[in-house]
Amino acid sequence: MYPARITDEFPAPSYRGNQKQALADIRAAFERGKDVVLVRAPTGSGKSLLARAIAGCARTAGEAAAEQVIDAYYTTPQVSQLDDVAEDALLEDLCVIRGKNNYDCILPGETDTPVNQAPCVRERKFDCQVKHRCPYFSDRAIASNRRIAAMTLAYFMQTAGSDVFGKRDVVVIDEAHGLGEWAEMYATIDLSPQSIPMWNDIDVPDIDGLDEAVAFTERVEHLAERRVKELRQKAELTGEEVAERDSLNTLRQDLGWFREDYTDTESATTWVVDQADGEHAPVTIKPMNPERYLKHTVWDRGNRFALLSATILNKEAFCANVGLDPSNVALVEVGHTFPVENRPLYDVAQGKMTYEHRDDTLPDIARTIVRIMARHTDEKGLIHCHSYAIQEQLKELLDDFGVGARVRTHDKEGRDGALSAWKRSDNPDVFLSVKMEEALDLEGDLCRWQVLCKAPYPNTRDSRVARRLEDDQWGWYYRTALRTVIQACGRVVRAPDDYGATYLADSSLLDLFDRAEHDMPDWFRAQVDRLSQPDLPRFAPDQALSALSSGTKRRHDRSRSRSGNGNHPLSDVWD
Repeated sequence: MYPARITDEFPAPSYRGNQKQALADIRAAFERGKDVVLVRAPTGSGKSLLARAIAGCARTAGEAAAEQVIDAYYTTPQVSQLDDVAEDALLEDLCVIRGKNNYDCILPGETDTPVNQAPCVRERKFDCQVKHRCPYFSDRAIASNRRIAAMTLAYFMQTAGSDVFGKRDVVVIDEAHGLGEWAEMYATIDLSPQSIPMWNDIDVPDIDGLDEAVAFTERVEHLAERRVKELRQKAELTGEEVAERDSLNTLRQDLGWFREDYTDTESATTWVVDQADGEHAPVTIKPMNPERYLKHTVWDRGNRFALLSATILNKEAFCANVGLDPSNVALVEVGHTFPVENRPLYDVAQGKMTYEHRDDTLPDIARTIVRIMARHTDEKGLIHCHSYAIQEQLKELLDDFGVGARVRTHDKEGRDGALSAWKRSDNPDVFLSVKMEEALDLEGDLCRWQVLCKAPYPNTRDSRVARRLEDDQWGWYYRTALRTVIQACGRVVRAPDDYGATYLADSSLLDLFDRAEHDMPDWFRAQVDRLSQPDLPRFAPDQALSALSSGTKRRHDRSRSRSGNGNHPLSDVWD
């Protein structure tokens, strides 16, 4: 790596905000011999441009000896972030590669078939005569030979050990704050009817402890292997059978890795097992702090690393969570350039939103939202509902109050379409969202205000969360919630001249600020210090609808599907 050329590699014609100083600080950190640099850069600091400049410091073929690795990876867990990179003219030399399911086969009669279900994976010994023109394999070949290959973190991890995407000189991970949690999620093993087609053939015991879980996985792997052999004997598979085969092969690999890691006395990984409903019920095996997993999929993939995010709140805690030595890691702080008065926080707390208090508190929050809607009669708003249960309850309450004509919602399957429709609308609609605290750019009039309905604490019914709290890791608990709040606050203020208000409706948010104060970035602490109570209009639903003409009032009904596998809080940001 050659940090000295970081400014020359900056892709924009000029600097804005603190970018020039950030590049100087990043260069200095690498030149001091640090192998990993954490870059804490708030919204609007141009993290993608900084990432490109860092990646450009990687050795090239003309600068390396035969045994030295070259070039760089850019990766992010968020699909939308990769989409933004692909569309940014300043980042045109980042060569994007996606998973097979994002490409269509070009063979006659197969043009609506994704590559991961094309004849080359359906038919035994199929010889594709146009593989050199296949959009997936073509993009993969190009990306493997380009100076900077860009991909989602999921794809990056899946290609660990690949001959195509081997070790490179520099790895840049954007939006890296949840790296440990994402690795835990990705390494989690779900044993259920959704992941095991022959579930009804398995006599699932009541699993009490990891030793019993190991014995159960051996039986599952044996059945999975037998089913894969049956599929391999077929001359041609259907698309569904291809998906089944690939899923079972992945499951077999995961189960083998789990047992190997669990029996390794030197492994730092702690495993937990969940079976909420006992005998015959699904089983989930989860790793905590999977340092070994990250070593293979991330840390062995490069010589130098840059990890960028607005919310890497505590260097030592982050390093411990992802298996890094803090002495080999530098933290570079990038200051905020957005005026604090443009991003106000307002206290409209109505009580606690914990499960036992929710039914009492949520009606008061709904009334408060009506008053906020009246304050912003002609401006779009976003409600962070935290869960679909809260979203559904809140929608019913707002309908009962008579303001449903201004309210939009989404379900798990239709979130992207519903979000796009709301953003395109010229009406001052209010969008009830779930898990949209990250990777959402609502600059300007796309949204001028938002409400946080609930403090986003991790679910204590999750075995990993419960285990950490048993180990007295309350600092982690509060930092995780604070990180989500800070991410949410950045959705509606995206530029120095942009402005947007954030209303805090759960009293637990105020408690969170007190408990996690020492982990706040200075620029967010300035927001909290200015926290105030707004002067809201009286409760008047007709006033909340005053900007809608009689011809535009309508209801946004929907039918929610409760099926699907997207139940994990982070599942929506993975490809």
